Amino acid sequence: MKRFEFAHVAEGIARQAGALLRGFYEKGVATEYKGDVDLVTEADRASEQMIRERLTAAFPAHGIYGEEGTRDQMESEFRWYVDPLDGTTNFAHGFPAFCVVLGLERRAAGLAEDADGEMVSGVIYDPLRDEMFSAERGKGAWLNGRAIHVSKAKQLAEALTATGFPSHKRHVSPNIHFYQEITLRSHGVRRAGSAALDMAYVACGRLDGFWEFHLNPWDTSAGYLLVEEAGGTVTRFDGSKFRLDSSEVLATNGLVKAEMEHLFGEMFAGRGLGEIPTPAEFAARRKAAK
Repeated sequence: MKRFEFAHVAEGIARQAGALLRGFYEKGVATEYKGDVDLVTEADRASEQMIRERLTAAFPAHGIYGEEGTRDQMESEFRWYVDPLDGTTNFAHGFPAFCVVLGLERRAAGLAEDADGEMVSGVIYDPLRDEMFSAERGKGAWLNGRAIHVSKAKQLAEALTATGFPSHKRHVSPNIHFYQEITLRSHGVRRAGSAALDMAYVACGRLDGFWEFHLNPWDTSAGYLLVEEAGGTVTRFDGSKFRLDSSEVLATNGLVKAEMEHLFGEMFAGRGLGEIPTPAEFAARRKAAK
């Protein structure tokens, strides 16, 4: 592994936060609602407090932007996006899919507040599987010290994809329509409830594509860098440049990107989609593509 400037420190902090979360997970936690359906637990807050303290000690000049309200030194050149527990609903129900997310952005002097800087480092840690996904700009993507790369699936029909439905917007989400169409046209769609893990899984080839509406910078910051460093792409649904406001996220292995973009374009335009290939037609297409 190439020497990291920031990620090795972030890995240690994420592991400490992960150990804290495991303790809460094993004993159970009380939950409360931030909105009508959006959960928060004492574990989220304790994890963010620990991460805040550790990051401040390690990088006193860096800013911190956390899901649970931390807004420290936001004018700094470097800004950490922190999700102390991505997958809170899973965590609260005992469903084993959640993680810790730390993504580092470098913001050049004079950059407008609503403009994105450059993602330079990120880690996503799954404490139940002890899987540490790490990346730094120009140094590749890694899983527990092993280099990872996106998959080689060439067609959506061969692709395993994933999506999510943000809890506070699910009653008005158009995503159910995309979910249906991509389910019919792909090898399957998974909905595991952690956008950060979904993006990490695209980076390591477990998934071929992921899309979602209305995420936040702490959800996507580390995954954005991981996917790019693993050889994949992260854009908006039409292929335009991804923004950390994350109103649209499309992460792919690069090979199924055009097909997914076309599908989104047709649906947004309200045009009829082509017939779903029969098994024989799919087999013929697959043979022709080899």
